[in-house]
Amino acid sequence: MIVCPTQAILAGDLDNPGSKVSRTVATKKVSVRKPQKGTQPKLFYVGIEGDLIEPTRISRQSTYFASDVRRVDQATTDENLAGELAREVYDVPHAAPWGWKIAAYLWTKAIAAGVLLVAAILLSLAGQTAPRLFNIVCPGVALAALAATSALLIFDLKRPDRFFYLITKPNFRSWLVIGTYFLLGYGGLAGAWLLCGIFGGSVPGVLQWLAAAFAVASACYSAFLFAQAKGRDLWQSPLFLWHLLVQALVAGSATILIAGVLMDASAQILTPAVLILLISMTLVLTMIVGEIFLPHIGEDARIATRVLIRGRLSRRFWGFIGFGLVVPIILVAMALTSLVPIAVEFAAALLALAGLWCYEDLWVKAGQSVPLS
Repeated sequence: MIVCPTQAILAGDLDNPGSKVSRTVATKKVSVRKPQKGTQPKLFYVGIEGDLIEPTRISRQSTYFASDVRRVDQATTDENLAGELAREVYDVPHAAPWGWKIAAYLWTKAIAAGVLLVAAILLSLAGQTAPRLFNIVCPGVALAALAATSALLIFDLKRPDRFFYLITKPNFRSWLVIGTYFLLGYGGLAGAWLLCGIFGGSVPGVLQWLAAAFAVASACYSAFLFAQAKGRDLWQSPLFLWHLLVQALVAGSATILIAGVLMDASAQILTPAVLILLISMTLVLTMIVGEIFLPHIGEDARIATRVLIRGRLSRRFWGFIGFGLVVPIILVAMALTSLVPIAVEFAAALLALAGLWCYEDLWVKAGQSVPLS
């Protein structure tokens, strides 16, 4: 059973060196919750071992002391570290603050950023061979996905009516603000790309690569945004930025491949898109496998990974690995041999986009599966 702390004091109560609180702290053991995160504590626990305020050191049960049944979406006994050394007897469940809207935001942002990034690469390889696809369809898709991304970002705020404060009263220590400016800049460049394609018939090379640079920034800034959530070790991975970049290449090449098949584009356009999709999905699979089996940065990250590979999210995770990565990789590899119908490329692109959505959802949920308190 968990032993409650004998006393919890506010950090501000330590300001007076001669106070009763300060004398108590001087004579008893004082614990702080998760000091390794580098955050400033608001509470000090007096007269208690630090292990008892670490949630990952507590054996989590399927029922509580008063026979209340645990919610099924909370961590279960397969994610325990402490065995029977300390047992949870009561808890107040809270819904995860980040849900499907954040996963959808990552997915639509990958499409928005990736489609012009891949278009810039393909234009440098194939030239203006498909002006309608590259100059009109791609920036149109990018703007539509960017609008969906912005809507999801705004409506996930607790006060969406105050979104304009991010622009009028920016706090540049927040990556939410910095990312907003990246998205605004990228939207302006995508709009300029579309206008050039409609009225000029071609897109200047400078505009292409400037839009590609903002596409990379728009895709990758979320790595720094998630890293500011210091309590979630899974999101502190140094590979997360590269995950986002490669996911943008997957989403962009898959989207262009789908549009190209529907528009009956030539093999000169489709083959490089298939090659980019194959390379980027192989990199995604390699990085995911590496993160699973390489040492983790902390116990919380190890527990969150275990939730993915053996816990309540494992069925969806291994389904994503099989049908969202391995099967599309095989299909696009077959497509490069020109021995399969074009419908195979179309199916591989659809599976890649569906798998990307599944991974974003799993990543957000697994990061929040480890209790903070």
